[in-house]
Amino acid sequence: MKRRKEHTEDVLPGEAGGWSLGSLGAAANTVTVLRRTAWALLVAGPVLAGWALVSQPSVTAPAAPVRQEQPTAGQPTGPGGFAELFVSAYLTAGEGTEESLAPFLPNARDVSLTADPGVQRAQEVAAVRVRLVSSGYWSVTVAARVAPAGAADGKKKPDEVGAGPVLRYFQVPVRTGTGGALAAAALPAEVGAPLSGEAPVLAYGQSVPVRSTDPAGQTLTGFFAAYLAGSGELDRYLSPGTALAAVSPAPYTQVAVDRLAEVGTNDPGSAPPQSDGARRRLLVDITASDAGGQKRPLTYAITITARDGRWEIASVEGAPVLSNEPAGAGTKESTQ
Repeated sequence: MKRRKEHTEDVLPGEAGGWSLGSLGAAANTVTVLRRTAWALLVAGPVLAGWALVSQPSVTAPAAPVRQEQPTAGQPTGPGGFAELFVSAYLTAGEGTEESLAPFLPNARDVSLTADPGVQRAQEVAAVRVRLVSSGYWSVTVAARVAPAGAADGKKKPDEVGAGPVLRYFQVPVRTGTGGALAAAALPAEVGAPLSGEAPVLAYGQSVPVRSTDPAGQTLTGFFAAYLAGSGELDRYLSPGTALAAVSPAPYTQVAVDRLAEVGTNDPGSAPPQSDGARRRLLVDITASDAGGQKRPLTYAITITARDGRWEIASVEGAPVLSNEPAGAGTKESTQ
């Protein structure tokens, strides 16, 4: 009797935990793929996390809003302007109108005025000196052109009728309080006129009449005619890049350039410019005539520059050059 050799093949069940695995070889291959995938994910995890962090749109912190400072009472004009308003109200006030001083003087209710209200008024007021006494405390000198209000109420003295305005000076103590609000510390004190300061020494040489053959004088004449009298195009006299607008409406009908002085010389030359870029700083005296024939002298600090064999206006200075001012300094109204 032959013994039949049994051939046994190991076969996994067709279904194992819901996964169809097939043979052991296929299962081994699947496990290998899964193992390698797991390792790849494990290694790539930090890289992917870093990439996600870098590629994430950057979040910009919102900019802090610009703080808008709200002006407090009296602050926009400063201590000088505040004192001007106070003096103007003070000169008009009188008996029974003391409360009109309250916006300036906190203890106005304690003030007793005996003069008639409205008998005088300030035609013009201007702060001529502001001196810092201590932190937040100033002494302001105000010039006021005071004139009688008139004799309509019948209370003015006969000798005051028709009296002209008189220039008077008042000293006002001004302090700043909570929130920057300004207040007068006391009523104004009438004082004498401030002493006049010494005339500043300018850096220009001797002033001389403008020669008719001076190319700079010809440029200046055309420039001022266009600038002040509206005659001709202003741009043709300006250096490239110089921004300046003519005075409008034109206040004058005719302008004459009379004299000029120059920094660094007593004899402003009349020769044409020798090289492009050459500069001259001038102090120019002119006479301007209006439609009524009235003439008014004016003085301008001007810088001219050379280009293509002619002089052009480079700038109208904000102030003449002082003798102790560096040659390149100066406040300019218009520049290149």
